[in-house]
Amino acid sequence: MIPLPLARVAEITSGALTGMADPRAVIRGPVVIDSRDVVPGSLFVAIKGARVDGHDFAVAARERGAEAVLASRPTDAPTVIVSDVVAALAGLATAVAAELPATTVIGVTGSAGKTTTKDLLARLTARMGPTVAPVGSFNNEIGHPLTVLKADESTRFMVLELSARDTGHIAYLARIAPPRIGVVLNVGTAHLGVFGGREAIATAKGELVESLPAGGVAILNADDPYVRTMAERTAARVTWFGRSPDAAVRADDVTIDERGRAGFTLCTPSGEAPVKLRLYGEHAVENTLAAAAGAYELGLPVATIAQELSEAEPRSRWRMEVTDRPDGVTVINDAYNANPDSMRAAFVALGDLGRQRRRFAVIAALRELGEESAALNEQVGRMAAGAGLTGLIVVGPGSGPLLAGASGAPVLHVPDADTAAAELARSLAPGDVVLIKGPRAMGLERVADLLLGGVRQ
Repeated sequence: MIPLPLARVAEITSGALTGMADPRAVIRGPVVIDSRDVVPGSLFVAIKGARVDGHDFAVAARERGAEAVLASRPTDAPTVIVSDVVAALAGLATAVAAELPATTVIGVTGSAGKTTTKDLLARLTARMGPTVAPVGSFNNEIGHPLTVLKADESTRFMVLELSARDTGHIAYLARIAPPRIGVVLNVGTAHLGVFGGREAIATAKGELVESLPAGGVAILNADDPYVRTMAERTAARVTWFGRSPDAAVRADDVTIDERGRAGFTLCTPSGEAPVKLRLYGEHAVENTLAAAAGAYELGLPVATIAQELSEAEPRSRWRMEVTDRPDGVTVINDAYNANPDSMRAAFVALGDLGRQRRRFAVIAALRELGEESAALNEQVGRMAAGAGLTGLIVVGPGSGPLLAGASGAPVLHVPDADTAAAELARSLAPGDVVLIKGPRAMGLERVADLLLGGVRQ
């Protein structure tokens, strides 16, 4: 973070310093919302959540070395008091980003694949200079500014993930750190119930390209018709990625190995290079091409891009984590979240990785699908029924449509993750493979934890 005197923090956030706060004290970072992450020089942001109130941890943060607290009410620590803590956090990040004109900001959005693409793109930009990127999926109105505030004068690239819970949200995030390059992956069915339809989702995702300057670059998926229409919504130059012949950055000769990992020829306007991914699932090709297109626009040589992509390992938790137990059972932990599109991709990956093996799956009813929830969950059930499974375990409430779709498959309905793990433990034999995937709220990653007994990839 750029060092800022406390008086300047108060000025940026329109806050008031309490009597014990020294206006000359300097915040050197990091800016954190968890008192356990505090180090000397930190600014602790006290956010009141549904279950925990950060104000209750102000003293603990001070004892750990926080220089001050950003809060909405007085605390027993040096405090900058503001009317809206989240808005003040955004204002602080906006001011810091404005002080870094030499930093290239890259925004990534889409219904699926944002985190993987962000991780790959951050790996590529790190070859060219110091890079700041969020850990995991820090992509909302709290995580986004916290990531921006990690940047300082040495930062050459910020690779930011932008999510949308409603129309206008991406535009809001883009104002905090205005991107020069915007990457749009796809328009799918995630949060369909919130938006009401894919057209509305496309409207929200397209706010990223609308935020780009005339001298910027919009990197769009040539294979997604909803993304294609976004070319008309930006003043920036447009470049395409995908498998379509007209994509500037594309994948030719795609193959899938026995572990479900893709290989292909990376084709660009200035040359080609072979890529052999360590990421699992054919759907990783799309994310890889998007990252490659971003790095290509920044001038990274094609051979270097291909090398980095071929060496990249999964970085964020619970996204196609593939672990082999000592007895030969393979566990695919893709439990971070799920929607109909990502469920389809996961079943394809299970089929590729589980060739000539007994295959099991643990899933749960999908959420935030609105009026189409029953039909889409029934569709997922049919996917499972057609996946050649030896056993399917459906976890939790609201599973009626899912079970109806899976009718005829060897299916078992259980109440929770612990029961699912126990049932699997009785069924699995050496050489089997199991996919674990469901909505984040179900916490199905616990099934993987119990099956693996602490073993990690």
